[in-house]
Amino acid sequence: MIKVENLIYEYPRKLALDNISFTIPKGSITALVGANGAGKTTLLKCLAALIAPFSGKILVNDIDVLKSPRACQHMMGFLPDFFGLYDTLTIEQSLSYFALARKVDANKIPIRVKEVVNLLNLNEKIHEKIGNLSRGMRQRVGIGQAMIHDPSLLLLDEPAAGLDPEARIALKDLFLELNRQGKTLVVSSHILAELDQYASDLLILKDGKIVEHNVSLKGEQNIEKNICIELLEPPENILEIISSINGILSPKIQGNTIIFKFDGNVIEQNLLLKKLIDLNLNLIQFYVKVEGVQEQYIQTISGNTLHV
Repeated sequence: MIKVENLIYEYPRKLALDNISFTIPKGSITALVGANGAGKTTLLKCLAALIAPFSGKILVNDIDVLKSPRACQHMMGFLPDFFGLYDTLTIEQSLSYFALARKVDANKIPIRVKEVVNLLNLNEKIHEKIGNLSRGMRQRVGIGQAMIHDPSLLLLDEPAAGLDPEARIALKDLFLELNRQGKTLVVSSHILAELDQYASDLLILKDGKIVEHNVSLKGEQNIEKNICIELLEPPENILEIISSINGILSPKIQGNTIIFKFDGNVIEQNLLLKKLIDLNLNLIQFYVKVEGVQEQYIQTISGNTLHV
């Protein structure tokens, strides 16, 4: 969906994007993470054709953003970190206005507004003035404005900022539903733990450079897994016992829990569990330890090897 090559953007006395290249597949939800000042917002604005980079190339669905910005913007919706709403308009009026601005066929606007309002669960508030809405509802209206023209790509900068837990859950459900409809999403967020609930891919920026990319958060890229087993009372030679089993790598013990890497598939994983039970190790728990966005980010930024 997105292909970026050798992208450079510079502010006075600061190189915001330092010769970065990456791709984002269609139908993915990519988590864009990094510290403040890492270049996330600048990157999103470049992708949205709102600012022009000093050099490099951006393709959205094979269309050059720099050569055909309007054509690319027709395929995408952008929600900035600080977005504006017309407080004196109702939700229906606001979405209708943005549909006209996005050149949606006037005859189709009422139907499209109803579709978006249903998707955003704003039916009961459709005639309410935006100035009277809660922060969570305002956020949904902002997303509605970004997607009113039915784009295939959504770029969202800190969409969960300032939302309460209930609103964040609703936002997560919305992202998953949009993705099920075939939309590609790029979501920048500081709330790393919540990205686990919907993100499929990870892109990490640090000081304008990509420090990790092409990381699948669903584990498709690497069959090696981190497995944990908890025992009632581990024998003294437990690490020796575990190390002797084929497929088990780098076992270590933490209290009554043994953590190791296992390179087998799900069938071999099932056979491993049976073997551990047959060894009469007083097994209490057996589970795959999933590394989410936060763990991936910490490991990458700290310079450790990243395992998926």
